Amino acid sequence: MMRMKWLRPLLFAFWLILTLFLLQRLLMPKYIHENEEGVLAGEYYDDAGGNDVLFIGDCEVYSNFSPITLWEDYGITSVIRGTPQQMIWQSYYMLEDTLRFETPRAVVFNVYAMRYDRPQNEAYNRLALDGMRWSKVKADAVRASMKEEESFASYVFPLLRFHSRFSELNADDFRYMFRSEPLSHNGYVMRVDTKPVTVLPQPVPLADYRFSETDWRYLDMIRDSCRAHDITLILIKSPSCYPHWYEEWDSQIADYAEENGLIYINFLDHQEETGIDYTTDTFDAGQHLNLAGAEKASAWFGKILAEQSGVSDRRSDPAMASRWEEKIAFYGKMKASQEKQLEETGTVKSFR
Repeated sequence: MMRMKWLRPLLFAFWLILTLFLLQRLLMPKYIHENEEGVLAGEYYDDAGGNDVLFIGDCEVYSNFSPITLWEDYGITSVIRGTPQQMIWQSYYMLEDTLRFETPRAVVFNVYAMRYDRPQNEAYNRLALDGMRWSKVKADAVRASMKEEESFASYVFPLLRFHSRFSELNADDFRYMFRSEPLSHNGYVMRVDTKPVTVLPQPVPLADYRFSETDWRYLDMIRDSCRAHDITLILIKSPSCYPHWYEEWDSQIADYAEENGLIYINFLDHQEETGIDYTTDTFDAGQHLNLAGAEKASAWFGKILAEQSGVSDRRSDPAMASRWEEKIAFYGKMKASQEKQLEETGTVKSFR
């Protein structure tokens, strides 16, 4: 009888925890047919290990660089840990989280995030953070990212945030409770469609072009972490026509790179060398590159990585080559799928 008294509460606690876990899995957004980039943070863990180059930053990295091209042209193994509107502190914690699983030879950071000095939007925070595995790194990332109205507990227990989704549930919520269809190619999100640049808005003058102390502090933290792990840090301004990248911003980054012995590449200064054509190589009028543009940017940048970051050609490694052959096959399959969508409907409705 004494055993039964203890067994019943334990069974009740077990079933309660299991029920809450299943509810949480059901109610969390699945990012299948909308906000698809929400899966990117979590997809990294399937690609972790053996990556010599890590890209961190916002949509200007996950849309503009193709790890498959870097592999095919140079034998460089790379992964992108980009998320929509990734803040610089989130980029830092993405780096720290990556170092829990592997140590790349080079880290490439897109400096456009320097324009933000405070959390902007809970939805973007969720896209960046919910998919990260729990660790002290994630806890610190959440604390750095939260807006005042957000609660830490809702990141620990997303059920607290998404309990109201009951009325929005659909078949995808049940189908993808425990798995998701892959979206990226080592973090790269493919788009084969084209929307050319026709006109660019005139840049609005700013009252103050100086980056904030917060931005510089986190850039120093990224620099120091790379130095501590003997990683080459490369700063880039990714190729895009819009939003505007001001010369005053560019000069601050160039000065920082010179003072710290870092490589800084503004792709906007190398359009002729990259061969990027903003009438054919962008899918949204210049904000991001399509597949053709990403492959051009990667082919040009790969030479710099090979010559200046110490990464080696790993195509002669049979195990690595076999692994990347599978990735190439997936890449080709998705390209064919998107091209078929484009031919049949005139648009790419799903990135997958």
